[in-house]
Amino acid sequence: MNVEKQRELLENEDGLSRTLGMRFISTPEPDMLMAKMAVDDRNKQVFGFLSGGATLALAENVAGVGSMALCPGKMALGINVSGNHVKAMPYGGTVTATGRIVHKGKTLHVWQIEVTNDEGELISTVQVTNYVIAKK
Repeated sequence: MNVEKQRELLENEDGLSRTLGMRFISTPEPDMLMAKMAVDDRNKQVFGFLSGGATLALAENVAGVGSMALCPGKMALGINVSGNHVKAMPYGGTVTATGRIVHKGKTLHVWQIEVTNDEGELISTVQVTNYVIAKK
């Protein structure tokens, strides 16, 4: 999935993606995209691990970027985010979020996102539902 247009927008605008250090990556698969995020002072919790909230934010942003890439000229609004954190991610590493669309309806998209560590081990699995509407 080509996400270059969305990446340019996010890199040039203030927002959560930029604040947390998310970098979005195009893939050759038409139903998949990726993002990377370093675990640092912007997104760690008090014990020095990646915050679960930051992980969910990464997943929701991956799904939003993917829905907007699939539906140019439309907005994607996350209406449900549900995740399971299965392994702690320590400060200093990088997580990779891989998102695949599992349902592409006219107004609802459902995404499955897997967040892994530098060794490819599963950190979190997240499902996101987006409401896709025309920009106002």
